[in-house]
Amino acid sequence: MLEVGQTAPSFCALNQDDIEICSRDLAGKWIVLYFYPKDLTPGCTTQACDFTEKEAEFDNLDAIILGVSPDDTEKHRKFIEKKELSITLLSDTEKKMCEDYGVWQLKKFMGKEYMGVVRSTFIINPQGKISVIWDKVSVRKKKTVKGEKIEILHVNEVKEKLQELQAN
Repeated sequence: MLEVGQTAPSFCALNQDDIEICSRDLAGKWIVLYFYPKDLTPGCTTQACDFTEKEAEFDNLDAIILGVSPDDTEKHRKFIEKKELSITLLSDTEKKMCEDYGVWQLKKFMGKEYMGVVRSTFIINPQGKISVIWDKVSVRKKKTVKGEKIEILHVNEVKEKLQELQAN
């Protein structure tokens, strides 16, 4: 498993427009790299829509958002069109990025075991080092604060952490 402070694994993958995006071309930028299981599923759609909604705020922090799943580029295009997403989605059909980042793992659901993507988010700093890792991400969590139930959005946690890192 990767650790904070480690150099992030390099990558090259096709985006939804079949254009290769490589980490080497993003040197000097903050990268929010999030891995998700599958296009057009409820949790993954919520997450992609949340990141799309906040994209301008990440742009203001000089950060690029990259979503990664094993879906092919055609499925990414359909996802983007149907949900009006503006973020970049990378296709990892060979699961190389998923394996390099340690998110391709054994999962259990309703008594069955299978290999799949564990929803995870990484912040990579401009020097190419991993600054933060969230694994087993809940896109939206319910929390009780002073007797009141509030919803915590993962996208806000990521943005706040990025702001904190840039302030130091």
